[in-house]
This record gives sequence, structure tokens and C-alpha cells, in this order.
Amino acid sequence: MAPLHPTRQPTAPMIPREAPPLGSATILSQRWSEVSFLHWRVDPSLVEPHMPAGCRPDVFDGSSWVGIIAFQMSKSSFFGGPSIPWLGDFPEVNVRLYSIDEQGRRGVVFVSLEASHLIPVLMARAAFGLPYQWASMKIGQRDGKVAYKTRRHGQPDAASHIIVQPTDDPAASVALAADPLATFLTARWAFHETHRGATIYCRNHHEPWPLQPATLLHLDDGLLAVAGFEGLADRAPDSVLYASEVRTVFAAAENNKQRERVWQARLRAV
Repeated sequence: MAPLHPTRQPTAPMIPREAPPLGSATILSQRWSEVSFLHWRVDPSLVEPHMPAGCRPDVFDGSSWVGIIAFQMSKSSFFGGPSIPWLGDFPEVNVRLYSIDEQGRRGVVFVSLEASHLIPVLMARAAFGLPYQWASMKIGQRDGKVAYKTRRHGQPDAASHIIVQPTDDPAASVALAADPLATFLTARWAFHETHRGATIYCRNHHEPWPLQPATLLHLDDGLLAVAGFEGLADRAPDSVLYASEVRTVFAAAENNKQRERVWQARLRAV
């Protein structure tokens, strides 16, 4: 069976398909389900302006990648407590890029994140500086197809309608588990973000993605253009993947100023 993506090598050591241990206490846990990954290959120069300080675009096969990730979030809880009814259960569609910082740590940079509940939008902006936007959203399944709809409140051009059909092919899923590009695009284990004048690095952990190949049946998207990638949605994505669900936990964010203070203290102690 031919590989689902041509074999290519990234510019840094391979990302582990399995998440490294968090190494610190869990502050947030979530379930992500009905997850669709659409990705386009782009020139790194298009991504560079979106990188936080101290980060550069992560590159695979000479290209950066722009992703639309759509999924259902549920069973959110803080500090190991019980799940939060309603408040922690909503669809999300985000536009994301791939980053690597000066310490060689890889992550995701979110250009936008659409969510249907206003309170989590405001909380995520305040806690992490994430560019969450309040939107009207729906997710539905029928006849093996998964559909996502989102329209941002007050900005109707920031909308997207996606329909994908996952492929139930165990052999193809096994191939994806060993596919370097699929791992590069999905096994990121952290995000970089600018918050209060510093670049933060926030790690997450979950089981390996149960990836399936998928077919894009419909895409009517304005999120990419609003994010600064005009015309990208006019061509077919270079990768379409799907995953049923994972349970995710996050550690507290670390910022570059904290790292500088730690290293300065260590140097003074020498």
C-alpha cells in the first residue's frame, strides 16, 4: 500500500507521535471529538509575520503549513475537578500554524479560534491571550459524513462550512500512524502565544491521535482570508485527516521572561 503522504523529512528531529510527560500539574482537561484536520502547504514567508517573538515557522519538506481544525470540545474541567456542564461543551474551529522556538521546542500558533460560548472565549483570552472569537456554530453527523458550520458574531465574512467523510480503513490508519507528515501536523504537544508582552509556551498531553484518512466533500471558507491567507481556500487542501476523539490535559503556561529569570539566577549561583 502506497503511503498516504509522500515520505518527507522535517527540518528538525522527528516529533514524537506519543506526547512526552507534562512534568507539572494538570490545570485543564478536555475531550476533543469529531476532529477534522485540513492543511495547506505555504511558503514560510507567509507564516513568519504571525510568529510570536522568539519563534519561527516550523517547516516540513521546505514548506510551512496552514491548518483549519474543527472539532467538538466537551467534558472540560479545571485542576482535576468535575466536568463543567454546558460551559465546557461547545464546538471549535481554529486556524493554526506551526512554530519552533529558540530552545527547539515545537508548537502551534493559533491565528484565530471560533467558539460558541462567550464565557470560555473571554476566559481563554484573559488566561492565555488566545485569539478566541465568539461565533454561532454547529456540528452534525449523517450517513458517515461530519459537517461543521461557524459564523463569527459581528463579522459575517469570518465563516466556514466544512463537510468531510472519514474513511474506515484500518490499514490506512496504521499507515498514517507511521506517516511523517501526519505526525508533523497533528502531534504538536504545545502552543506558543504572545500574552502580556511575553511569549508563552503551554504544553498538553493526550494519547496518540487515532487518525483516519478523510475526503473533503465541501468547503466554503472565509476564516483563512480573514486570518491573512487570502485565496488559500480556493485550492484543495494538501492533507485531510480525521480523528474520533482524544482526552487532553494541559499544564500551566511558561513564558520566556520566566526562563530568563531562571537562567540568570543559575548563572549568579555559579
